[in-house]
Amino acid sequence: MKNIVIIIVSVLFLSCGNNKNTSQKTVSEGTEDVLQLSTEQSKLSELSFVNLQEHSISQTLKLNGVIAVPPQNLVSVGSALGGHVKSVRLLPGMHFRKGDVVAVLEDNQYIQLQQDYLTAKAQLQKASAEYERQEELNRSKASSDKVYQQAKAEYETLRISKQSLEEKLRLVNFNPANVSVDNIRRTARIFAPFDGYVSRIFVNTGKYVSPADILFELVNLKDMHLNLKVFEKDWDKIATGQSIAAYTNNNPDKKYKGEIMLTGKNISEERTVDLYVRFHNADAYLIPGLYMNAEIEIPNNKRYALPQESILTFEGKNYVFKVLDSVRYEFVAVKTGISGNGLTEIIEPQKLKDARIVQKGAYTLLMALKNKAEED
Repeated sequence: MKNIVIIIVSVLFLSCGNNKNTSQKTVSEGTEDVLQLSTEQSKLSELSFVNLQEHSISQTLKLNGVIAVPPQNLVSVGSALGGHVKSVRLLPGMHFRKGDVVAVLEDNQYIQLQQDYLTAKAQLQKASAEYERQEELNRSKASSDKVYQQAKAEYETLRISKQSLEEKLRLVNFNPANVSVDNIRRTARIFAPFDGYVSRIFVNTGKYVSPADILFELVNLKDMHLNLKVFEKDWDKIATGQSIAAYTNNNPDKKYKGEIMLTGKNISEERTVDLYVRFHNADAYLIPGLYMNAEIEIPNNKRYALPQESILTFEGKNYVFKVLDSVRYEFVAVKTGISGNGLTEIIEPQKLKDARIVQKGAYTLLMALKNKAEED
């Protein structure tokens, strides 16, 4: 086909050269965007024409992004009191269940906390009995109000202390009901807060950790999603609920289905907007940070469009040849939109309505127009 175009263009150029005087005359009658051919040249060009019409154009938008989890599903695990790591029961990538013991810490402060709690508990029992006794005596006027108020204040103070110590015990996974004189432990266990996987480990056996240190980073894959980037120019084509098909570079034939559940509300410095996709058929191969490609089918809408063959790209812009009459063709700049099914959308169709547009042979006319400009 390319050879045929070259032959036709060559014939046109030769014909123009043989009719130089005529050519010069016809050029002077038009503008630099109008090409005028002789009747013979028009026949040699074997042009075909098309009108601007409405078409249903289906478009597949191709995006890419990475798998992510929401912040609430990426948990940094530490210890409220710290201590020496006695044992670690995890490895990176390991799966765990909610309630599994993931580490054991050892420290004197756990002993002290249990001691303080049991002491406060014993003192509260004594203070409670004294408070009840003084309350009964005060009711019968056998005890002064001052003594009664002191007993009440001591009881309330110890009650607050016991309650606070119970909460401290719960912070380090001790059940206050199980703490007794015969069951004081020097170790504290750390439990998995959910079903998930180990992302990173920051400790080893024997290491001392403070309350500010992170022991593990754990991931809950329950609400895993695909974070895609869409360019600003395609933003108006996206809506929540649209279906997507995602795939990895290593296995493009395996498609993961999903739908857009959220769209970002700001444009980044790179002129992109975030999309958040929920998977319908996620499996163990999908992990946070994995790069994926995605395809989104844009709904078909009626758009004014021309065959792609009729649209020419010249010096970074898009053009068509508009038929003025049987031998004159105007080189008209156009703005284009989406493409699909061999068609390209024309953004501002009003200037091409009711006009005939060159389809077959448009490239031949472009070469002839460039040659005319060089001769001028």
